[in-house]
Amino acid sequence: MDHEERDPQATFRALLHAQRVWDVPLPAFDPAGAPDEPLPLFHRWFGEAVAAGQREPHTMTLATVDAQGCPDARIVMLHDADERGWHFATHATSAKGRQLEARPEASLVFYWAAQGRQIRVRGQVVPASPEESRADLDARSTGALAAALTGRQSEVLGSETELARASQAAWERAQAEPDAPVPTWTLYVLQPREAEFFQGDERRRHVRLRYRRSPGCAWERELLWP
Repeated sequence: MDHEERDPQATFRALLHAQRVWDVPLPAFDPAGAPDEPLPLFHRWFGEAVAAGQREPHTMTLATVDAQGCPDARIVMLHDADERGWHFATHATSAKGRQLEARPEASLVFYWAAQGRQIRVRGQVVPASPEESRADLDARSTGALAAALTGRQSEVLGSETELARASQAAWERAQAEPDAPVPTWTLYVLQPREAEFFQGDERRRHVRLRYRRSPGCAWERELLWP
């Protein structure tokens, strides 16, 4: 038995250090040609990520703060990005829903490894109207409705059997009643106060362009050191 087989930590470190970043050609990014506002650039980069074959480009990290002031983060799905902000949805009674009610500030991070790109967005989060929240759910699949009807997100689960029963009942109801009410389902909009676009460079001359809202609500642009 060699040393690495006897030492799981050494095996892990060897595997970790063998990984490489950006082993594909990376696109150039000239911030001088970037638009005056972040949304058009996000739309453009999203389209380029899809064209580059990035898996699940619509997933993002959502970071919030809990009641003790500790950060919390998880992966969620982007539902839209428009002039109001970046949209996502969850139950108002979930952990993130409760955190956003207490402290309606959050940050989002997109990472698109296919092009060495990262986008960070920070700002205030506001809930959409019940009508918009319902329309958001109606636009999704039967499985999404079933998951929403299952509810109890982030609560302690007694057993897998309990989940299986609740999930089966929710699927049956979603199929029989596609307009079943889910009053806790809420569409949220992160209104951007700051957005950063990061383009990786294999020589580590990363390009970082940050947009920040001025007191007059206009966008200001600035470059950051990598």
